[in-house]
Amino acid sequence: MPDPHTPEHSGSPPGAGRRILLLSAYDAHSHRQWRSTLCSMFPDHHWTCLSLPPRHFAWRVRGNSLSWAFNHRQTLTDNYDLLIATSLADLSSLRGFVPELARLPTLVYFHENQFAYPIRPSRPAKSTSGAVADIEKTRQSNLVNAQLTSLYAALCADRIVFNSDWNRHSFFAGLDALLNKLPDEVPAGLSQQLQANSSVLAVPLPDRLYAGDSCMDSDTRRPNSADRILQIVWNHRHEYDKGPTLLLAIVQRLVARGLRFRLHLLGQRFRQAPEEFDQLRALLATHYRDQGMAPGLDAWIGSRDEYETLLSKSDIVLSTAQHDFQGLSILEGMARGCMPLAPDALAYPEYIDEAFLYPVEGLTITEQADAACARIISWQHQGQKPGSNRSTIDVSRFSATAMQAPWATLLDSLIDS
Repeated sequence: MPDPHTPEHSGSPPGAGRRILLLSAYDAHSHRQWRSTLCSMFPDHHWTCLSLPPRHFAWRVRGNSLSWAFNHRQTLTDNYDLLIATSLADLSSLRGFVPELARLPTLVYFHENQFAYPIRPSRPAKSTSGAVADIEKTRQSNLVNAQLTSLYAALCADRIVFNSDWNRHSFFAGLDALLNKLPDEVPAGLSQQLQANSSVLAVPLPDRLYAGDSCMDSDTRRPNSADRILQIVWNHRHEYDKGPTLLLAIVQRLVARGLRFRLHLLGQRFRQAPEEFDQLRALLATHYRDQGMAPGLDAWIGSRDEYETLLSKSDIVLSTAQHDFQGLSILEGMARGCMPLAPDALAYPEYIDEAFLYPVEGLTITEQADAACARIISWQHQGQKPGSNRSTIDVSRFSATAMQAPWATLLDSLIDS
């Protein structure tokens, strides 16, 4: 079994400020950004972070309590004032292994929930139908296990917090549906109990995103002419749930219309990716050659400076996601001055004006792509970047500075309790 991540410490030295233990059970990129920003927002506290790598999902969800309890018991039993854990932390088992944790005021933070993920399309069968059926049963079993883990973790918490209202709503809708399926002996009122103990508080964006060329001066950085090359950023994980089929359909339409655009294909990529990305790259290569232009960037940018600089030079940050519980990639683009174009669903309507959303509910991929392309083509033909009204694209309320007060109130209320 691979060793868990080494404990990380930040903030004031032990003895100064409050001592906070933070557990990140599946430390994906957005989770790392959240805990890093949160720690930097409160440097007077002493933070100890235990995290586990974002791989082997089914094992990670079921095994995180085992990994932590027997590899980091000394760290877990230090003298803390508050415990913060992500929703995939197996807190009920961890408290059994390490009873000292049950004495701490506890916050469980939901970056996502396992009820609202779109179903992954099945891969073509290379074995018997029985083997495929077994794979599907295993997948369903793993999903229910993750759902129950988040339920048990929430029941262990003094407070549960979601990063968006969409996340909160979809969690409780999914939880109610799951509880109704269970055969018997289900305690009454679990969902109502948790709802009364829940709230919404977004993942803060680092203040550096708002420095320099931000959304407030975007029009001065982008030349206004209808024949210029439109710079579009798609900055999401290269996985099925981020909508590669819709992305391909949108690009096919833009190319067919002869629009002069460059697509920057960013985001994390993995050993296996949906086949649409290969089709997309072939289409874009032909498009750039026919238009006589340099290609857009197709890479995961490890440097934050380079990533933010590219966002600052781009026009549109595009989402084709089937699920997004807050939409950090879109928010990052907006903070750097990009105009958002996103589905009128999920968490997006909570902070994006309807002028920058395209319809998806009840529509086919073709209809969704047509609607998105109509927005892009209309904006390009205007010859300028619309949305210069700052109120429509200002996301400064998500900055670490703006969110410090509500986060401080939450942490203090738990510690003081």
